[in-house]
Amino acid sequence: MQRNYTVVGLILITFFVISFLTNILGALNPSASASFDLTETMAGFLPFSFFIAYGVMSIPAGFLLEKFGEKRMMISGFILAFMGSLLFALFPTFWLFVISLFVIGAGMAILQVVINPLLRIAGGEEHYAFNSVLAQLMFGLASFISPLVYSFLVVNMAGSEVSSNLNFLNSIVNDEMTWTIMYWLFSGISIIMIIVVFLTPMPRISLKEEEKVGSAKTYLKLFRSRTIILYFFGIFSYVGIEQGISYWMSKFLQIYHGLDYETTGAVAVGRFWGLMTIGGIAGLFLLKLLDSKLVLKIFSILAIICLASGLFGTTQISFYGFQASGFFLAVMFPIIISLGLNSLKEHHGSAAGIFMSGIMGGAIFQILIGFLGDTFSLKTGMMFNFLGLAYILSIGFWAKPLINNKTLNKK
Repeated sequence: MQRNYTVVGLILITFFVISFLTNILGALNPSASASFDLTETMAGFLPFSFFIAYGVMSIPAGFLLEKFGEKRMMISGFILAFMGSLLFALFPTFWLFVISLFVIGAGMAILQVVINPLLRIAGGEEHYAFNSVLAQLMFGLASFISPLVYSFLVVNMAGSEVSSNLNFLNSIVNDEMTWTIMYWLFSGISIIMIIVVFLTPMPRISLKEEEKVGSAKTYLKLFRSRTIILYFFGIFSYVGIEQGISYWMSKFLQIYHGLDYETTGAVAVGRFWGLMTIGGIAGLFLLKLLDSKLVLKIFSILAIICLASGLFGTTQISFYGFQASGFFLAVMFPIIISLGLNSLKEHHGSAAGIFMSGIMGGAIFQILIGFLGDTFSLKTGMMFNFLGLAYILSIGFWAKPLINNKTLNKK
């Protein structure tokens, strides 16, 4: 297929929107907890309901993609995001929030299944690595911006002198739940994306045989593979840690250090994602110099140190320690995925679907952290992230890929 820059641009925008809608939860956690008077366990249900949708939808979305095509599936994903956002914006109650997050998460899962192979085809296979970096930069940029947008809107709407431009926004939200304005914003963004996708010419693509999702029989075979299971839990652990730090850090800084969650906490979350973007760029250079397993070991150890600094350090050390952990988490997801796929001789498309369902780790980790937070303390709960990091560190020792990453010193 000839390179299609229009489709590539659409995919990059879609990555931005997915991140903007997804990674705001950490900044919203303290506000939602205060509005609904949530225990830590109940607060953990919010990311649980969002990320469990990945476990439910990732594999079925692959089958639906082959039947209905990329354009219809992308529109469907954004329709679900619109419906979920509008549902909560209109009826801001806790259980409807849980339901809406599941619906939004299902939409995001569909989009992830569509746009990753589409980027490789539309941008050209030989340019896939470069375009993937661009996609991750867009993803990180949105994660950095969304908490800042939230902080700007909430602070200005709650101020004594509200800007005339924000008067309308005040009229559509409860004075005590100004943070729900973000879901009106998400509804509007989703509508715009539905229109953009509909108007964008998008040729149907043909995947190679090894990239297709495969039959149910293929999945059953892969589920019995020890290699598949081990790398599934690698993705499971990574997303659990990523969300286990970003989702809870603002509330942790409020409880243990008295920092304002609507301003300072939101800034910390935004910087966490910003540093993850920078860490991804740095990781690309390191992977040209060092074996990916070594990079994974080094970054895992440094992430453990940063998390420990966040949990046990002084106010300033904690504030910056949590943020810095984002830098070292950045390389984990692509390295685990590449090691997993490069450890298989066949069925890469089906294996990728199973690995993507491991994103449900972002759901399970939060329930466990919340439960431990209620039973002991939030600090104890967040220590659960050390187990995930230890597992990812172990991958650097036991991984035996059939193909190693190419470095500059290899002929």
